[in-house]
Amino acid sequence: MTAVHQELHFADAGEAADLAAFLARLIHYDRAAAVRLQAGGGVLAVFGRPPSFEVLAIRTARLEAIVPTDAASATAAGGPAGSRGSGGLDTTVSAGEFADALDRARAERTAEASGGRGLVVIVPQAVTGPPWAGVLPPRGGWRRVDGLPGADEVRGAVTAAVAEFRARDAALPEERRTRAERDRIGQEIWSRTLGATGLPLRAVHAAQSLGFLRPVRATAASAATIPAGARGGVTTAPGPTADPLVLLAAGGWLRLRTPYGSVAVRTSGFPGLSVTPA
Repeated sequence: MTAVHQELHFADAGEAADLAAFLARLIHYDRAAAVRLQAGGGVLAVFGRPPSFEVLAIRTARLEAIVPTDAASATAAGGPAGSRGSGGLDTTVSAGEFADALDRARAERTAEASGGRGLVVIVPQAVTGPPWAGVLPPRGGWRRVDGLPGADEVRGAVTAAVAEFRARDAALPEERRTRAERDRIGQEIWSRTLGATGLPLRAVHAAQSLGFLRPVRATAASAATIPAGARGGVTTAPGPTADPLVLLAAGGWLRLRTPYGSVAVRTSGFPGLSVTPA
């Protein structure tokens, strides 16, 4: 039986490169990382969960099309093979395989000296996803939360927390220098909230570690795309006048939105639902 594949036609090769960098950071924390891909309305959203942070990280990129690569799937999509479809995508794949697919596409594009801006990437075969992949933020209903400090203050809070952890770790007597004690200190520090927002510092730490808090480039605010959440919902960001950092809330979730991606953390919900992998 013919394997069913889909091609992602990225609107901008630079956004695909930023996505590859995001995947590399996820793989740095977990070599066996999986990511959930959702696409629709001309936007691809990539959801990942870096270990220890207990958050979901989301990176997006604009798409020109999602194209089936075999005749059977093209017919099912309602068009001839190779037609530029506008259908959706929802699958979980290996982060490493997706990163490799992006690297191959970028290398081929460089070898061909393509004059266009776009990039064509074949979606890897689906894998069995971890439990968190089935518990994503809601599709809509997001509202802005007031009280988020400015970008410099947010970065300063992470720097201060890291410095406190290192100082307290260094002050531990030899008999207490254990993994359990270090985990206890880390849990205490990273469970604190940022001001009165209710956003735990671990979410801000994750955003910093994934490169989401770096200074805004001139084009970042206008080029960024922001996912609405789960189950196929992705939307584009506001224009270049959008605030660099915005905190949103919906359905027991908080989401720190930046021009480079989002970090979402579950603050409440139904018993038994968790974003922690087994």
